[in-house]
Amino acid sequence: MEEDNATDIAAHGTLLCRKAWTAYVGITLFAVVMIFMLRLAFVYSELAAAAVLIVSALIIIYRVMVIRSVQLYYDDVGVWLYSGVLPWAKGVQGVKWRDMDEATFVQSFWSWLLRSYTIRVGHRFTKDSEIVLSHMARGKDAVALVNARHQALIRDGQLA
Repeated sequence: MEEDNATDIAAHGTLLCRKAWTAYVGITLFAVVMIFMLRLAFVYSELAAAAVLIVSALIIIYRVMVIRSVQLYYDDVGVWLYSGVLPWAKGVQGVKWRDMDEATFVQSFWSWLLRSYTIRVGHRFTKDSEIVLSHMARGKDAVALVNARHQALIRDGQLA
């Protein structure tokens, strides 16, 4: 059996943040639209209404599960993003401490008010390997922790 080393981060990492409640706003709007579509489908036929109900329920459940699967964490090797629900979509991407540039967050009135931040963990050499996440709860605190840990590793000479 394949070992899934990313599903239990508590054994080897420290969870920094997850998606905020604002990530669910789009799904909520989609659900409202699908309710109106369901009412229109009932006018056409009950079979069409059943199809709309099943398809929209599956889409909503999948999207909620994907949002809930997003976890940003760090360990002794680097900062990592775990996400995915389906076996072929699950995975980890990250930035090693030795390759990390800096972690930043986007500060705006709405992010301050809603406590939902867009964060970026930069890679020194390429933008393709950086982590960029929107709608992250406690993103401001996560960025502070990552930068503090990175600076501590630099000061201790562990990133030489």
